[in-house]
Amino acid sequence: MAFRVAFAGGGTGGHIYPALAIDDAIRAEYDPDHYEPRFFGNRDGLEAQLVTTMPITFVPSAALQRKLSLRTLATVWRNALGVIVALAALREFQPVMVIATGGYVCFPVVVAARILRTLGLLRCGIALLEINVQPGLTNRLLAPIVDEVWTSYDASAPFFRGKAHRTGAPIRASLMRSINPSRARLELGLAPERTTIVAMGGSLGARSVNEAVAALVTRRTLGDDRQVLHVSGERDYAYMEAEERDVGANHVLLVSYLADPANAYAAADVVIARAGASTLAELAATGTPAILVPYPHHSDNHQVSNAAIFADRGAAVVLTDAELDGDRLWWTLDAMLQPERLAEMRAAAASLATSGAGPKIVSRIEFLMPARVVESAEANGSGRE
Repeated sequence: MAFRVAFAGGGTGGHIYPALAIDDAIRAEYDPDHYEPRFFGNRDGLEAQLVTTMPITFVPSAALQRKLSLRTLATVWRNALGVIVALAALREFQPVMVIATGGYVCFPVVVAARILRTLGLLRCGIALLEINVQPGLTNRLLAPIVDEVWTSYDASAPFFRGKAHRTGAPIRASLMRSINPSRARLELGLAPERTTIVAMGGSLGARSVNEAVAALVTRRTLGDDRQVLHVSGERDYAYMEAEERDVGANHVLLVSYLADPANAYAAADVVIARAGASTLAELAATGTPAILVPYPHHSDNHQVSNAAIFADRGAAVVLTDAELDGDRLWWTLDAMLQPERLAEMRAAAASLATSGAGPKIVSRIEFLMPARVVESAEANGSGRE
């Protein structure tokens, strides 16, 4: 019997890459001839570009509304249509596990899975991944109808009434490898010996971070021993290219996007980034000091809670969006880029890493999925070795 897993998530890399990391962990443990994954996402989301290792099914969905308005009706209709599409797709696919990793597309997919299971038309486990300290609205609404919620922080447990299991955040396999910093810089097109500042605005880019970095490299002198890798995001790339046309003697490399940031983390002495949960997990796994700029427009301010953990441990300096500018970045970087402080921050970041998240999640999958599939996998020699 095939070991079929349905992943639901999308919109941003922070919801997609954890699903791909779990997929990596399953492939490391199971015979690929008996493992069949499928991704359920939104046609307009970044998943349409990033998910290349498995088939993808597009499900209509819309962000849930906190207040009643005319827009609420459109949201209800689109998610209801999404449930109908997901019902048909899940019944045809017959996964033994449904894993939702974030994004509003998770709502119709998880609701459809629960309906099919209640009707006896699907035998599967259902789990949410919540790697933020404070969960978003979709996961809070879905928690009562799933079997488990996999978390990164103990502080998340009270939101889920006994369903939380701390697994840590799954990290892509490429980020777990040890990479020589000088070699990583060369492969990125940077000078191997220079102190390196990496600015990453996330998969979609971050306008305020981009503008502050542009001001930093065009109005301040960084010094010949420092360089900047600016990952702007595709949305802002042309704008940043125009803004950074005159960087003077500063050493700056502007790129739109890195599909795999492993070399960027290895190259970095400091990363400037938002405080999304996936980014923080990657910073911890790679032991990278950071300047964190939490996204200010989430209704629950979950990035503020995420960043506070890193700041309290001494792994990051937090700047608000309102105080962020080129001058503030320059002074903050100048204070951070001292050998002793960098060493302390690297150790602090590494202390926040959760080891073995992938195998822990595979173990939870085995616990939740129907016993007949485990027995079949063992009989076929397709289980874990």
